[in-house]
Amino acid sequence: MPVHSIHDTQPADRWEDAFLSGNGEYGIMVFGHPHRERIVHNHHRYVLPNESLGLRPPAVASRLENVRDLVLAGERERAQREFSDGRAMAWTQSFHPGHVLHVDAAAEEGPVECYRRVTDFATGEVRVTWSDGEGDWSRRAFVSRTDAVAVVEITGPRLDLAIRLSGEVPGRPSEVTFTTSAEACGDAEASLAVVGAYPPGLGAAGFAGVTRAVVAGGRVGAEGDVVRVEGATRVVLLTRMDRSAPLPRTDVLRTNLDELPAEYDELLARHVPVHGELHGRAELDLGVPDGIRSLPVSELIARADPKVLDSALVEALFHSGRYLLLSSSGVLPPRLTGLWLGAWGAAWSGDYTTDANINLQMAGAVLTGMPELIEPYAALIGGQIEDWRTNARTIYGTRGVLAPSRTDGEHGLLFHLDDDWPWTMWLAGADWLLFPLYEYWQATGDDDFLARTLAPWLVEAAVFFEDFLTREDDDGHVVLVPSYSPEVGPKDERGAAGVNATMDLAAARHALSTAADVCTRLGIEQAAAARWGALAERLPPYRVDDHGALAEWAWPGLETADDHRHVSHLYPVWPLHDITPDDTPDLAAAAREALLRRGDENISAHGSLHRALCAARLKDSETARANVLKILGRNMVFRSLMTSHNPDLDIYNADAAHCLPAVVVEMLLDSRPGIVELLPALPPEWRSGSLRGIATRAGVSVDELTWDVPEGFARVVLTSPIERDVTLVCRGAAERRQTVHLLPHSPTTVTVPLVRRQRGKPSPS
Repeated sequence: MPVHSIHDTQPADRWEDAFLSGNGEYGIMVFGHPHRERIVHNHHRYVLPNESLGLRPPAVASRLENVRDLVLAGERERAQREFSDGRAMAWTQSFHPGHVLHVDAAAEEGPVECYRRVTDFATGEVRVTWSDGEGDWSRRAFVSRTDAVAVVEITGPRLDLAIRLSGEVPGRPSEVTFTTSAEACGDAEASLAVVGAYPPGLGAAGFAGVTRAVVAGGRVGAEGDVVRVEGATRVVLLTRMDRSAPLPRTDVLRTNLDELPAEYDELLARHVPVHGELHGRAELDLGVPDGIRSLPVSELIARADPKVLDSALVEALFHSGRYLLLSSSGVLPPRLTGLWLGAWGAAWSGDYTTDANINLQMAGAVLTGMPELIEPYAALIGGQIEDWRTNARTIYGTRGVLAPSRTDGEHGLLFHLDDDWPWTMWLAGADWLLFPLYEYWQATGDDDFLARTLAPWLVEAAVFFEDFLTREDDDGHVVLVPSYSPEVGPKDERGAAGVNATMDLAAARHALSTAADVCTRLGIEQAAAARWGALAERLPPYRVDDHGALAEWAWPGLETADDHRHVSHLYPVWPLHDITPDDTPDLAAAAREALLRRGDENISAHGSLHRALCAARLKDSETARANVLKILGRNMVFRSLMTSHNPDLDIYNADAAHCLPAVVVEMLLDSRPGIVELLPALPPEWRSGSLRGIATRAGVSVDELTWDVPEGFARVVLTSPIERDVTLVCRGAAERRQTVHLLPHSPTTVTVPLVRRQRGKPSPS
């Protein structure tokens, strides 16, 4: 059976290799030497206040018609300057680490034997064990989803320890100051506190952490800001954190901690049923030998071959990716670094980059059986929807919503732009960001969520385009102008602004038609729904360029700049299913040509995995495989199975870690309303295996998919909450399509005979 954990036989020398635990609000990073353990504590809402707090979107609505004239006349750079207010690029508030828990042996270091550290995905624990001449030693840690507390237990024959909290994290700005304290509360208990203060005058005052220490079999005292433990056999450390203005009250945090039992096993027993049930819903089995599965994580990573899709590492990354996504989703969805950071100065502010990254990270949440993780994602949008309205009104003078290209989680105002980066012109953001919520509804049939939460937002996305689309071309098509394709302009380099960016075109069509369909379903906004459906019909078609590739711009004269990490123009392929090999074979061939022509630029993780998702949708297993290999074969996996943004472990980043499970699912299973497709992009290395616990956009669950290419069969178990027919598709089967009748809550098994496919070629469309 697959292993739902990783282990290593060496300590982590740096924070990037720390083993991770989290409850969606707090995150801990465990690393260091057995005698000098360090645990970095993070909080999802820890962001450093900056000048962005007073920024607003540029008030340029009155310039819109002139800007449109300039773009259509080819004066795109001038149009960009006109549609800004001359501001310099401003960044969101930067996500930052919290504090460090130091656990140091008071005596001279002894020998260390049989060292082992483990992350248990099923429980959320990080465990460290070793032996020496005196006996066996253990440290266990987790972050509770039920009690909102970080818990550490230390046991050994005799614990003589110095424990303290600090702000000693690399890169900390000098203007962020820390105060620390420790206090004994009798012989068996003590309290530690750390308070970080932000520079004055920027809003939030600061953040704090409080740890309650309870010892057994020894005594405890305090010296300055250090708690000293002597002769104990067990120490339990409970930590809570907060961020506020004025500064959080440490006495309140301590009082809250006093209400919890200082019993590790009792707290763990309350946490595991919640965490474990979510994590345990899905599993991937690629037939890896047990001896390989049981290798230390460092050896699993070292085995990676840039030319072979290593099944052992893929299995581990599938289970780890779901674990990390679950652990970093709660009060908010995952940031660029998930929920973890061991140094200040995060790349791209460690925020939410909304034009690609957050959607890629969330792509597997619903599909791999964790639809509950959509709740924090919806909370992020719900907390900012008024800002999206402000963006639309201020920049375009329209109703509806316009999403920003990035957010720090505290606001959704569009201010991150300058004359060279025309984010005011990116029209697709709201539809793009609402799509994961729409996919959630497709998979779950949660009509209450649709009616109460999603439908009003879909209406606002459609209303924006209804107000925006006032220009026509010579053929009577409405024109998207100005328009922008993240994050690259047309090939002539005469400005990034343009007309009819394919991503914006796909978003407009989807926003209008989806709002119309949903309103018709709910029996609301009937007159508006008819208008939106008619307006969607007036949008121009996608354009195929002289290379036979889907063009990034559906406007004559604007050519695609292919050497770029983003593939925004493939939005109709993934996630929309607007272009598919079955329904639009010519456009699907053009989309594949566009995918193959796109350069890698800096081989960023999100670029490679976005390509892999698109390739899987196009049934191109070799291209999907090649893009996964860019992650596995270019030293982009840390010893925690967290990943990097660039090759050679450059920039700690959760994009690949969180997205890889979705890529695996898309290669093994595609779905849309009424259709479930088996093995659409099966790579040659995965000749047999099984996948279980997968949700589909057809509203049915795949309880288990088993395949064996040498034996010539695939078998799937489908369950539907209602009676329905589903079309089952398998391109590698003699009978490619069949209709399966499903009864409510009745698992139905279908076996499909397979025919052998040639390696290196996409399945026939």
